[in-house]
Amino acid sequence: MENETFLQKINKQKISYLFIALPFTLFFVFQLVPVFVSFFWSFTKYDVIHSPQFVGFANYKTIFFNDPLFWKAIRNTFVYVIGVVPPGIIMALLLAVAIDQKIKLKNFFKSIFFLPTVTAMIAISVIWKWLYAGEKYGLLNFFLIKVGLHPIDWLASPAWILPSIMIMSIWAGLGYNMILFLAGLQTIPDSMYEAAEIDGAGFWRKFVHITLPLLRPIIVFVTMMSFVFSFQVFEQVYVMTGGSGGIGGVLNSGLTIVAYLYDKGFQKFQMGYASALAYIIFLMTFMLTVINKRLMKSEVGY
Repeated sequence: MENETFLQKINKQKISYLFIALPFTLFFVFQLVPVFVSFFWSFTKYDVIHSPQFVGFANYKTIFFNDPLFWKAIRNTFVYVIGVVPPGIIMALLLAVAIDQKIKLKNFFKSIFFLPTVTAMIAISVIWKWLYAGEKYGLLNFFLIKVGLHPIDWLASPAWILPSIMIMSIWAGLGYNMILFLAGLQTIPDSMYEAAEIDGAGFWRKFVHITLPLLRPIIVFVTMMSFVFSFQVFEQVYVMTGGSGGIGGVLNSGLTIVAYLYDKGFQKFQMGYASALAYIIFLMTFMLTVINKRLMKSEVGY
């Protein structure tokens, strides 16, 4: 019986490995292999048509010392991150606190604010591009004219391209962060708020001394994920600025680092250069995540 049990265990393990084999093969072929191949390409000059030519660190040297467009894309990306992440988190948190109150149609408001999250970013970008249409044709400029203001060339003016994308991104990500904060709010015991009310605490004192400390792990998670997603922004830039002037709009005012990688790799076919950009983006994202995690430790003080 012991031998039969041992054989049965071996057969079960073989079946388990069989089930694991297919997803692991797919992961290996479509995830791990491209990572190592692109790492090799980052040290080569490769244009897809001809064979890769090894050039050492030439791509990295060119990026850091002879590519002003790279630094403009980095600057635009950091401006985008700073302009989207803090306002988006604050607005989502306040919205979650408001909806968490005892109000009518609570589920309706949740659905309305969460709707953009389940909509493809490409579709959202196309709709907002219509809203931003220049002169009197866009809905936003229509309202500006109605109130006596001059229309704005939202996606044609270098001063307005990046802010326009930032406004849309804050709106699009509001529902996702709101749902996360709502989930965290529902884990806070009502007894803590009741005890604070007995002590005479008002809304803001309860919010500062109870809600914020107990939501700290959620705030840390949302902040980290928002930084990572915002640093890799692409769809909005591609759809809203990818016209005849190329990705980034007028004077590359809306160019971000991932959009720049796409332009180098898939429009100019400089695959070696684009691979080097990809690893620079990876290192910068990793460093931002580590720094953010250290600055916002997730210990909770009750």
